[in-house]
This record gives sequence, C-alpha cells and structure tokens, in this order.
Amino acid sequence: MRASSHLPIPTEGWHFGLLGSVFRKGIMIKRFLLSGFLQLHRRGGGSVSFLPLSVSGNLWGRSQSVALNHPKNTEGENITKEIGRYPIPKKTDLPYDIVELMEEMEVKTGFLPNVFKVMAHRPAEFRAFFAYYNAIMNKETGNLSKADKELIIVATSIVNKCPYCVIAHSALHRIYSKKPTLADQVAVNWKLADLSEREMAMLDFALAVCRADNITEEHFQKLEAHGFDREDAWDISSISAFFAMSNRLAHVIDLHPNPEFYVMGRIPREKKTISSQ
Repeated sequence: MRASSHLPIPTEGWHFGLLGSVFRKGIMIKRFLLSGFLQLHRRGGGSVSFLPLSVSGNLWGRSQSVALNHPKNTEGENITKEIGRYPIPKKTDLPYDIVELMEEMEVKTGFLPNVFKVMAHRPAEFRAFFAYYNAIMNKETGNLSKADKELIIVATSIVNKCPYCVIAHSALHRIYSKKPTLADQVAVNWKLADLSEREMAMLDFALAVCRADNITEEHFQKLEAHGFDREDAWDISSISAFFAMSNRLAHVIDLHPNPEFYVMGRIPREKKTISSQ
C-alpha cells in the first residue's frame, strides 16, 4: 500500500494510541472494570464525546469523511495481505467494548492503526495489551515527557528491527516534540543525532535494557546525573521491555504500518489569520 496525496494528514492535536486513563473520569471506572474498555482522550485535557455506535457492518471501513477522500475502499476486499499474516475479524464477531474503542479511535483520528485490527484477532490479549500500554504511556507521574517515551520506543524498536513501531512512533515523536527530523536521525544513528545530554542518558539506559545488558549501579547513577530518579528508571525499563514484546509480535504477524504515519508531524499546520473587514 502506498501513501497517497488523498490521505488525510492528522493534525498536531491528535493522539494516536493515547488511551487515556479512565480513572480520571469517574463515570467510566465501572465500565472499564467490567469490559476492559480504555478511554480515549484529546490532547490538552479536552473532553471526549461518546457517540452512539453501531455494531453492524465491516469494522475496517474508514469513517465516512475519510472514505470519501480516499481513492480505495477496503470494504469487501481481503485487506489482511496488506496488514499482516493473521485474519482480521469482522466487527460482528468482536466484543462490544473492543468495537467501541476502535470506532471511537477511528472517528477521532480519521484512520484506524493496523495494530488495533490485528490485536482484535485475540480479544483477551487486545485488552491486556492496551491496558498495559495505557499504564506505562499515559501515567501522570514521573519525569518522562510524551516525546521522551516515543523516542525510547523508536530507539529500541530500531535495535529490534521493527518497521511498524519505528514508523508509527517516529510519527508520534514528531507530533509531541515538534521536531520533524530528530526521530529520523535516531533511526540512522542515535549517537550522532541532535540529542541533549539528558536524552542521550535516557536512551543509553533504555538500550541497555533492550539488549538485556547487565544493569549495574553505574547505569542508575548516569540517569540520576541527568535528573532521572529510580522510578523514572523503572518507567524507561517498562517501555523498553513492553515494546520488545510488541516488536517481536509484530515480526511474527508481519504487521505493516498505515501509510498515514509516514507524513504525520512532517508538515506544519498553517496558522489561521483573522483578516479585518
């Protein structure tokens, strides 16, 4: 599948995969515990409107506004070949909480990342996967920024040779950091990238975990010298370890990136000007 000029370019206010903690939204807690539903949230703390959703039809058809602008409609086609090795389940065969999360994601973003489609092959693992993703990527404590976390994923996924995660999380890093080239530099050679000393120390620790190096007190001391504490070290380790699993699963599945990821965060949004009449 090739990127097309017809593809919608997500705006900088969009959060792919940011399955925000439902525990900030008391009304959703019971629902989360019962069904494993992970709530989406918009950047900057904006509210989320939960739309009435249908459970009929093909889960993988794009939202209407996107489909109208896309030269290719996947409904009725065998799109598994373009995504990975395993069958993509029909919407009608999936639990409602998973369908709802996916539809909400697609409405908010304009496309559904392929990892959601593939993980739906195993609903119990889908819930567990995104629950842990949410726990480590959307926690509100610690000294790691959103951009820091995405940079860790990019650097470690390169070592693990995972195209999907490198491409998808490079896109997210561009959005969060507002730096359109840094992830590309890290993808080539992180030691020659335009990184701060803090970022270098962070990636050095993350890659030690990724390679299963013998972690010593010296590793922690290097982190602490750049403002990270022991809890931050745990966070860096959790991200490295979780995505090591994700990278390997993506290899087996032969998970392909959505073409939208390639352009995200590369083109600055045009500033709207108010003309005086």
